Amino acid sequence: MDQDKTEDVLAKKGRIVALVIAGSMLLWILAQWIAPMLGVPGRFVFLFDFAVLAALIWSMVVTYQIWRARQDTKG
Repeated sequence: MDQDKTEDVLAKKGRIVALVIAGSMLLWILAQWIAPMLGVPGRFVFLFDFAVLAALIWSMVVTYQIWRARQDTKG
């Protein structure tokens, strides 16, 4: 029973990671498309790039944590 709960928690974390990756990539693509139209200076576009990079690094860290947790439950 406890293992089922652990798998549910890990699955929820995996869904959150997937949403963060997909959402950040979608927002990044839209920002790259819209920023030149609005005349946004490059330094602000770089800030957005770094924010997306931070989201992707967070996603990699959480994915590693999920992988390690699944390795620990396998025995």
